Amino acid sequence: MALREIPREKIPWYPTVDADVCIGDRQCVEFCKNGVFEWDEDRNRPVVMNPFNCVVGCSACANICPVDAIRFPSLQEIRDVIRRLREEVTAK
Repeated sequence: MALREIPREKIPWYPTVDADVCIGDRQCVEFCKNGVFEWDEDRNRPVVMNPFNCVVGCSACANICPVDAIRFPSLQEIRDVIRRLREEVTAK
């Protein structure tokens, strides 16, 4: 069964930004071509505005962050969620 048979909104794979660590260099906003991040002028930091635009398994933005302010769930956690969702789809 392909991943595309599971609605993207059910897969909790998206970044979180640690505001205490973020230096506001905007690299994540500029780097992500899927529009996951937007710049919040009021808080002067990136915010995850479109979490489900994030490609499941992609963590490239975390890799380019110079201060490791971007986190993702563990891959094992996501595998477990996907496995459970696949079982639900096939049981229908």
